[in-house]
Amino acid sequence: KSLRVYLQQIQEDLNKQLFDNLVSFLRKSHSEFQEKTTEWTCRMKAREIPTAALVLGVNVTDHDLTFRSLSEVLQNTVTPYIAFLEAKDCPGIKNLMQKLMGQLMNCNIDVDSLEDEDYVQVSQNRVRCSMTSLINWYENVTKKTDSETASKKRTSSSQHWQSPPVVVIFKDMESFTTKVLQDFIVISSQHIHELPLVLIFGIATSPMIVHSLLPHSVSSLLCVELFQSLSCKEHLSTVIDKLLLTTHFPFKLGVKVLQVLINIFLYHDFSVQNFIKGFQLCVMEHFFSQPVSVLCCQLEDAKKRVNPLSHEQCENIRRLPSFRRYVESQASEKQIALLTEDNFLKETIQKLLEDLNVYHENYISVLRCLHVFTSSLPKYPLGKQIRELHCACLENQVWETKEYESSLQLARMLNKSDLETMLQQCVEIFVSSPENEFDKTVKKLKEFLTQFQKLEDAFQERDVSVPSQKELQKKTDLYHLQKTLLELKESRRSKKLTKFEMLRFEVVDYIDSLVRNYLVPADHKTLHEIVYFNTASVLREHLNAAPRIALHTALNNPYSYLKNQALKSDGGSISNKAPDICIVYKLHLECGRLINLVDWLEAFSTVVMAGEGLNADTASSDQVDDVIHARFIRAVSELELLGFIKPSKQKTDHVARLTWGGC
Repeated sequence: KSLRVYLQQIQEDLNKQLFDNLVSFLRKSHSEFQEKTTEWTCRMKAREIPTAALVLGVNVTDHDLTFRSLSEVLQNTVTPYIAFLEAKDCPGIKNLMQKLMGQLMNCNIDVDSLEDEDYVQVSQNRVRCSMTSLINWYENVTKKTDSETASKKRTSSSQHWQSPPVVVIFKDMESFTTKVLQDFIVISSQHIHELPLVLIFGIATSPMIVHSLLPHSVSSLLCVELFQSLSCKEHLSTVIDKLLLTTHFPFKLGVKVLQVLINIFLYHDFSVQNFIKGFQLCVMEHFFSQPVSVLCCQLEDAKKRVNPLSHEQCENIRRLPSFRRYVESQASEKQIALLTEDNFLKETIQKLLEDLNVYHENYISVLRCLHVFTSSLPKYPLGKQIRELHCACLENQVWETKEYESSLQLARMLNKSDLETMLQQCVEIFVSSPENEFDKTVKKLKEFLTQFQKLEDAFQERDVSVPSQKELQKKTDLYHLQKTLLELKESRRSKKLTKFEMLRFEVVDYIDSLVRNYLVPADHKTLHEIVYFNTASVLREHLNAAPRIALHTALNNPYSYLKNQALKSDGGSISNKAPDICIVYKLHLECGRLINLVDWLEAFSTVVMAGEGLNADTASSDQVDDVIHARFIRAVSELELLGFIKPSKQKTDHVARLTWGGC
């Protein structure tokens, strides 16, 4: 529950700026309508409808959550009159008006029953679906609301605006037909002086779709303002930063699991919601499959969880590979105590869990500091996003990679202002760290900043021994000129580093020492199995669908899904207890390219009647029971629907097989 609330809070924070801008836009449009200002009067003459073009990106699966949050914000602060329209529900203008009025008037509409009617049922009355009816309804409800407001005081936090606007949200504008949009906009523009209508277009591609779908004569009736949400990549980076690179939740993802989730995001749907669902699936799978994962729940307060450990849980911890490595590194007496005494083991586990928690806090702080340097380089050997750097640190000892060496070389060429900015950001990161271990680090970084401030411009320093340009011009003799140039070349090779260059090297080396001390891969830490979920193969099975394998398994071995003991059978046998489609599927695997339906039916009948205790030898094709015949036809139709067979044009009493080979 706390994880769900935390994720919901992240979503609200990400969309807060966007929603605030939309509310400001609605407030501006509504105030002009309410006060009948000159600008609104001019807009009335032009019949322009205030319209917000909301560009949400191609991650369509995330749009529903955004619109739900937007609806809550608008209903709490702006207006109770909000309607959501989808293209699948609005094939024509009549359907659109039915849907619009049905949502605004809070009445249920059976579109099928109203296919030939232009009315909706409100209470006991039938209301015609027209803009005039909508205007009359709006005038009635606003008068009623105004009278209730005058008679009863309400707080400003829960009070809607006076004469609140009617907000119509087109969730998937690209899917609407031009005819429907055009008719609705033209009709609405003729009544904009009577009804404070505001349109919000949900756009997945580009704002130019407004002009592509609508002719100029219609788009000119809209006063469009553009609103851009966070890109899905920025959204994902923020979620990873708030969810994984934090100590609020001790549960962590291993590098392979994290790469699987990121690859699905980048190469499939760009859906942040699906990434979060994958994360939640990892949490469930980890606690379900890892017996010692119970210690992950309260990692920060190890005393509360370690003491009640049972003997069986202690034995599970002793079997962990990381703990076995830890035991092997201890003295023989301590090894015996760890393997035989549960109380001593619990005390050791408590200390190890506290060390693991400190490791995570230090890891996150140093990782953010390193990201400050790597993200500011002209190239991004370790990636621009912090999630890429995090994966690199989890996978290997990052200081041994070529990308890290390239980053250090580029960092040794940074200018003075960039270095000062980066150091200042690192100081802020370490100061905000919950651990006191970085007090010396903060002091050292501030010393670097002080030294930079005292330095004069390093680029004005020159080696005194190098001859000036005037001296070179004086030596017109070829021999002396060549000699001087050789001396100049040699002096450049043996040129001493300036104070700035030496200080820059010192800063980079110090950051390198922090990386080597604190960014050790998690799988090198003892008891990391308690916190990290590393079973990427299980996650792939759940998220990467393999429909053909699933179908073959279900039809060839229904016990694997139904768990019915009666369905258990040997590898090659066909159980008569299996569903009809399973029997037909197994029989079709024994056939060639063309399958004779009569032979297939006889084989099916033999298997089924054997299960019913009848003599299969006395059965012939013309004596087949009608029920068995019907069951066979239904099973064959289901196989055809699944794509295993198709009718053959060569022989009318045959079907063609479409699948070959094993799965």
